[in-house]
Amino acid sequence: MLSTRKPEILAPAGDRASFLAALAGGADAVYMGLKHFSARMQADNFSTSELSRMVELANAEQRRVYVAFNTLVKTDDLPAAGRLLARLARDVRPHGIIIQDPGLIRLARDAGYEGGIFLSTLANLTHPKALLAARLLGADRVILPRELSIDEIRQTAEACPQGLELEIFVHGALCWCVSGRCYWSSYMGGKSGLRGRCVQPCRRVYNQRGHSGRFFSCLDFSLDVLARTVASIPNLSSWKIEGRKKGPHYVYHVTAAYRLLLDNPDDARARRDAEEILGMALGRPTTRARFLPQHASAPTSPDAQTSSGRLVGKVRMDADGLPCFKPHFELLAGDYLRLGYEDERWHATFPVRRRTPKAGSFTLHLPRHKTPKAGTPVFLIDRREPELARLLGEWGKRLDACRGRSAAQVDFSPNLPPPAGRAPRRPDMTVRASLPQGVETRRGRTLTGLWLSPRMVREVSRTVVPRMVWWLPPVIWPDEEAQWEKTIAEGLRKGMRHVVCNAPWQASLFAEKDVELVAGPFCNTANPLTIAALARLGFTAAFVSPELPGPDLLALPAVSPLPLGLILRGFWPVGIGRHMPEGLKANEPFQSPKGEQFWTRKYGQNTWIYPAWPVDLSTRRLELEAAGYAFFATLEETPPKSLPPSTRPGLFNWEGELL
Repeated sequence: MLSTRKPEILAPAGDRASFLAALAGGADAVYMGLKHFSARMQADNFSTSELSRMVELANAEQRRVYVAFNTLVKTDDLPAAGRLLARLARDVRPHGIIIQDPGLIRLARDAGYEGGIFLSTLANLTHPKALLAARLLGADRVILPRELSIDEIRQTAEACPQGLELEIFVHGALCWCVSGRCYWSSYMGGKSGLRGRCVQPCRRVYNQRGHSGRFFSCLDFSLDVLARTVASIPNLSSWKIEGRKKGPHYVYHVTAAYRLLLDNPDDARARRDAEEILGMALGRPTTRARFLPQHASAPTSPDAQTSSGRLVGKVRMDADGLPCFKPHFELLAGDYLRLGYEDERWHATFPVRRRTPKAGSFTLHLPRHKTPKAGTPVFLIDRREPELARLLGEWGKRLDACRGRSAAQVDFSPNLPPPAGRAPRRPDMTVRASLPQGVETRRGRTLTGLWLSPRMVREVSRTVVPRMVWWLPPVIWPDEEAQWEKTIAEGLRKGMRHVVCNAPWQASLFAEKDVELVAGPFCNTANPLTIAALARLGFTAAFVSPELPGPDLLALPAVSPLPLGLILRGFWPVGIGRHMPEGLKANEPFQSPKGEQFWTRKYGQNTWIYPAWPVDLSTRRLELEAAGYAFFATLEETPPKSLPPSTRPGLFNWEGELL
């Protein structure tokens, strides 16, 4: 039966004030993170004792609280993650937990948690049949990607299995890369976006043949008045606002605007008021991206700034040589300002200590090495206007009256699956985009892997198809699913027997099919509970995420319930996006401000961003074999001829940490 109940307004909170602002703005539910295991670790986030008081207040007001536990979890994280989940279950009792790692579904239930379990957009459920696998593992809600059109949202909602809800983003920051398919920050220095530490390399200025721009720096996504078009979509239970690093001003205004739009879908005056309120929210310039399939709008503006905030003024030097600016409008005590952009050396944020009138003088007291050049813009990024301060004060008193539960230790150990033991070595695999003429499909200890496509299935003969290992792409979109089902069916008729799925949920495309399924490296597999979840979906082996540091890679085979493999060599993408990088030519090098070289290549609807230096763990092969890895793969790509040679080592995070 299709659920058509009215969706909730789900607002973000990265600190106490934003939580109160969400309630004041009319949110039905608020999502927030913990001090650990959150995909927004730069936010203040909360302790379990703080959260317990917030849940108590939410219950009294008939609201809901969801806790984001949505990070990549390594094996040695599992005991701490389990104890924290047990404390959430015992002391906090949130209404939902948001996760990206499918292994945490079992861990949360074993820890006693009885509320809703929601699969994050980082879990990368991008096509309708993926929902079947999510429900099979016990998920209660799936958060859909921001790249979907309204037609694709409807298609996915109509395919939603009974007992599963869907959530979509209606407003907030937009990443150029598909969620769960960005390794850029990690590849450049171990600060993983999948673990909440992204340093946002996409926001930087890049250069290609003398043309510079912020080619990957996205505008904010905003459905604004178009949100009414999704209000009646079945099984769509939540409108989500992004922004756990935003202040209470943003949270209050955006929440209030979408509350108006949801409650008054046919009221033209309410729509005008909502647009006006959104205009005061201090976000970035906005885009609807791909939401309207016939009228897609560009997600980036490479030659313009895409930072949040309202322009206050531009830096000049006063008579004493100190940087200052004259604000275009009155600044209030408690306002928060940002100087310049994130990738500039003088970038800084700071509060306004006292009222400054319009056109008054505001002197910047900064360290000498942070002195900005004349003309640097200053932005207002948060504001505590008197009315908002009054509302926060009122809601703060209600929160202070809640007793909550004090934090206490809990005794819990994860119930890990039995390890499979050392698996026999399998042949190496070279994965190609095409099959060279006359190639040997099995020579000694080497197999050929091919990226699956309609053309490849048609061109490869019936005698060769069964000897290939066919790789599915890391992302399949709703409007592609029927074509992929047709391609898979043709491959099966020609004898396809060995398949690598690059999202766990792609297993649902092979239900009751006689094939050997291997979970690919884009499944972000990092711990034995995830591997056990893959086994429940029908996988017989799994590639481990190449993002892991050396010690974690070496330790995982000994505790794995399935045979494991690893990408040993080849060009690993730093990110995959559905958007086209406007102003940037494919298959031509471009470089960062530090001279790091990259290039892009389009496969189907997606653009892959490659670094100039491939992964190369060849020197670690003997260690990996001794640790128990059963198979290895090389990803073969032909880089642009004009790509300068790189001497940078391709160890990824082998010698570092995964923060």
